[in-house]
Amino acid sequence: MAKLVGPLRKELAESLSSCRVLVVGAGGIGCELLKNLVLTGFKKIEVIDLDTIDVSNLNRQFLFQKKHVGKSKAQVAKESVLRFCPSANITAYHDSIMNPDYNVEFFRNFQLVMNALDNRAARNHVNRMCLAADIPLIESGTAGYLGQVTVIKKGQTECYECQPKPTQKTFPGCTIRNTPSEPIHCIVWAKYLYNQLFGEEDADQEVSPDTADPEAAWNPADAAARATASNKDGDIKRVSTKEWARSTGYDPVKLFNKLFKDDIMYLLTMDKLWKKRKAPLPLDWTEIHHLEFSQEEACGTGLKDQQVLGVQGYAQLFHRSVETLRSQLIEKGEGAELVWDKDDPPAMDFVTAAANLRMNVFSMNMKSRFDVKSMAGNIIPAIATTNAVIAGLIVLEALKTLNSEFDQCRTIFLNKQPNPRKKLLVPCALDPPNPSCYVCASKPEVTVKLNVHKTIVQALQDKILKEKFGMVAPDVQIEDGKGTILISSEEGETEANNNKFLSDFGIRNGSRLQVDDFLQDYTLLVNLIHSEELEKDVEFEVVGDAPDKAPTPSVPEEGKNIANGNKDSAQPSTSSKAAAEDDDVLIVDSDEEPSSSTMEASPESSNRKRKHHGTDTDDAASKRKRLDQQPADDDEDIIALD
Repeated sequence: MAKLVGPLRKELAESLSSCRVLVVGAGGIGCELLKNLVLTGFKKIEVIDLDTIDVSNLNRQFLFQKKHVGKSKAQVAKESVLRFCPSANITAYHDSIMNPDYNVEFFRNFQLVMNALDNRAARNHVNRMCLAADIPLIESGTAGYLGQVTVIKKGQTECYECQPKPTQKTFPGCTIRNTPSEPIHCIVWAKYLYNQLFGEEDADQEVSPDTADPEAAWNPADAAARATASNKDGDIKRVSTKEWARSTGYDPVKLFNKLFKDDIMYLLTMDKLWKKRKAPLPLDWTEIHHLEFSQEEACGTGLKDQQVLGVQGYAQLFHRSVETLRSQLIEKGEGAELVWDKDDPPAMDFVTAAANLRMNVFSMNMKSRFDVKSMAGNIIPAIATTNAVIAGLIVLEALKTLNSEFDQCRTIFLNKQPNPRKKLLVPCALDPPNPSCYVCASKPEVTVKLNVHKTIVQALQDKILKEKFGMVAPDVQIEDGKGTILISSEEGETEANNNKFLSDFGIRNGSRLQVDDFLQDYTLLVNLIHSEELEKDVEFEVVGDAPDKAPTPSVPEEGKNIANGNKDSAQPSTSSKAAAEDDDVLIVDSDEEPSSSTMEASPESSNRKRKHHGTDTDDAASKRKRLDQQPADDDEDIIALD
């Protein structure tokens, strides 16, 4: 340890032992970072992570061993570090950083916060908490061989949200259900199928043919007369997938024939869909098993996860996985549900088999289990050495920050290939705050275009305020001169408003909403523009927010979106609950110091509201005014992928 601390200025080395730092995340970067911190001389460390240890973590998260699988990452990381540095004072929280318990006052206990996260929602939240607490934040991320580190300081640098991020990919329901054209469409469909059969049924994740497909423009009565679907095995009835599956006792053969034969034949009756597309080819269980079938075909060759089986092999895998999952449901008892997990073998077998069979039906090249898992689990292979390099850079930037050498802090990018000057690490000067940022500006303001007659309050809360603008527990007041409360974060207070349209409350073109998130100590003024002419499948637009028009990177082929083990832009997440997203990475081709914003590269929530110290509770109470309750319905068919 003497060699590590020796080069530090005496005053700085001594101050490290009393400096309180918060590490958010104890995964790939987090493990390396905790080790670096204690070996550098930091003694008072608090670490928080919601996850438990999985077998797939062990190849790079070196603080964990096989015996730790299933245990808290934060707690085991603490115990492992204390074994080689018992003098450290480490506090571990097995919890979400977005829990309201970790409010602004909690963040003010630290001199520095370091992110080692893998999702955008948590990054947004920590960014806002550090801004509210006026605490420096060091942000980081890795993806394969690429990595980055940057420093965020209120009023002096861009915050994490100063530059717009690429929007989440969305696929219309009719694409997933009727006309898949890419493997990811089939994988999304297979995950939805898993949930519909064995998990929590969701009307937005239906997998049967979509009869409302606007492109089909067919006559259901005529089509029904032409349909030649089998009534023996599949018996297509327009009932929910789960209801039909239960009626068959989860019979694998009947499920197979319904999904890959009868439903496909039903799709073929929508003949307008196939005038400019190659029509799907139905599969039949009996016909498949009459074909010549070898053991080599069933097992494939090479590494198990990288095999691509034939149709017969995936049909057998589908059969086995359905039987296994059916048994798991029976063991759990009446009304039980399974939760899809990429690391659960039967679940992964099912999604791999179902997705590949659908790919075959729609004439796509089938994928290995490894490829399917990468897309379904939103994974980019994580590399231990990349995490180690980035963790080291975090500590170097931390030392500059704590040593009041903020002018020396940099955004640093780790490239996959050396630049012309043979440099892998490229520093860039920190950018000043974006004056129009809707998070760190002195008076944050944003303009949203939507249809007030079609947008319901629930969509405003979930899709716009929480998903798009990263809030956790928003309160919304209409600037109508009456102080009308549209949304309250107090559970049950405005729940009856959820299914009403915005126009029901007098909201029209030019209306303004005052949105407060007490947990984040964040206020946003939302200007609404009413529009009847939004693009198909677009529910709202943020005016002026156009990340796709940002400048292109200097080295386009290496401009990537970065996160610790995640690459959402490459493989969109298909989890309805996941908030996994990626950092913006910038790859430059020079070792000079350009401004990092001159180039562009590629939630958990709580219903509780906490009041911060010094906040006037009378103010909060006085602003509320109840609304009349008028139910309304909204019918969407958009599948949003995180």
